[in-house]
Amino acid sequence: MQDQKLRLTERLSYGMGDMGTSLAYNMASGFLLFYYTNVVGLPAAGVGTVFLVARLLDAVIDVMVGIAVDKTRSRWGRTRGYFLFTAVPYALVTVALFQVPQWSEGAQLAYAFVTFKALGILMSLQAIPFTALMPMMTRDTGERLKLSGMRSVGTSMSVVLGTAAVLPLVGLFGGDDQQRGFQSVAALFAVIGLVCTMALYRNCRERFEDKAAPDFAIMPAVREMLRNRAWLVVFACCLLYFIRFGVMMSSTAYFAIEVLGKPWMISVMLPAVSGMLLLSSFVAPPFLARMGIRRGSVIVLALSAVLFAVLPLAESSVPAFLAIYIAACLATSFTITAAFAMIAETVDYHEWKFGSRREGLLSAGISLSTKLGMALGTAGFAFMLGAVGYAPDAVTDAARGAIRWSWYGSAVVLLAIQTGVTLLWPMDALHGRIREEMAARNLAPAE
Repeated sequence: MQDQKLRLTERLSYGMGDMGTSLAYNMASGFLLFYYTNVVGLPAAGVGTVFLVARLLDAVIDVMVGIAVDKTRSRWGRTRGYFLFTAVPYALVTVALFQVPQWSEGAQLAYAFVTFKALGILMSLQAIPFTALMPMMTRDTGERLKLSGMRSVGTSMSVVLGTAAVLPLVGLFGGDDQQRGFQSVAALFAVIGLVCTMALYRNCRERFEDKAAPDFAIMPAVREMLRNRAWLVVFACCLLYFIRFGVMMSSTAYFAIEVLGKPWMISVMLPAVSGMLLLSSFVAPPFLARMGIRRGSVIVLALSAVLFAVLPLAESSVPAFLAIYIAACLATSFTITAAFAMIAETVDYHEWKFGSRREGLLSAGISLSTKLGMALGTAGFAFMLGAVGYAPDAVTDAARGAIRWSWYGSAVVLLAIQTGVTLLWPMDALHGRIREEMAARNLAPAE
């Protein structure tokens, strides 16, 4: 079957699907730690434990969801039913997340754990089928890069709303009552996410399906996934990216307030991430198509590591600091578009090596890497705050120094490691060979 060009409506709806899943998650990533510690008054170390334990449980949950997707055969296809039946529960949990009752500290931590874990489970039930959908829609790398670009648009819009817009909207809706403000913003974002997810369900279609039997044995399938070199590279790259992203999202508010002494820069630095992601969603696909995913990603990762390394030298000049920071954000944004396409390519590699596509299981593993990375980054920063005795009303020089070097150091080290991992990406050299051999297999007569 020859690949079809995807309709613009389909590509746009695919991008909206990422916004539907990511909007609440980005708000939680950027402000849930701040909300728990500064609005509710929970201890940072306790909140860090909530984040870490909840995400470690995803190791089991994500794999179960991925296997369920691979085994699903329904009137809605293999993925679309998940969007239909989780859209409303996901919206309701988004609202509940920022509705911590006036209970005892232990009961509040328990409530935080239950609601945060529920958000993670429902996100798995949306995000894993969503990622698995791309290789079902097209096998053409160019079309996948276009879909990746649209997904990056959805991601960037969700980051803009989930970061830059949050505090202004909290002030608009709540005034001096931050609790009411966060509740109102969460309700607004829940409605937006619901609309986006339903657009994904309505307009995107599955064109290719795994011909392997749905009653496969689970452990052999997991072992095959762990022998998929392309998948291992993407898993490691996403894990490293989201550890860094988790640190940055959770620490930027503290960094701008306590280190730079300029709280207004929160509303510049966090939107810069999404703004550059939006820009890169248009320029990254042709750049990566020309340079190749591996070489293009290595170039922008190495450049970003260098930019973050020199950034401390520009602290005394706001224009210079922001210029270098924005350039670094643009460079790293290219790798998100690349990662979306790389995830789809791992399915082709898997089918070539093992005779089955396993979109759900492979997507589950990548989903796990992103959530585990965010958990490690966010929880690590929270534990660091607890270790240095951070107190919002009495911040010490030691706490400021720890915040400063956590923000800079995590970026430089993790970007350097991710550059080395990306060099191991195999598909740029193998893609043509895989397509030819798979076409020959499909034409071979059945025995």
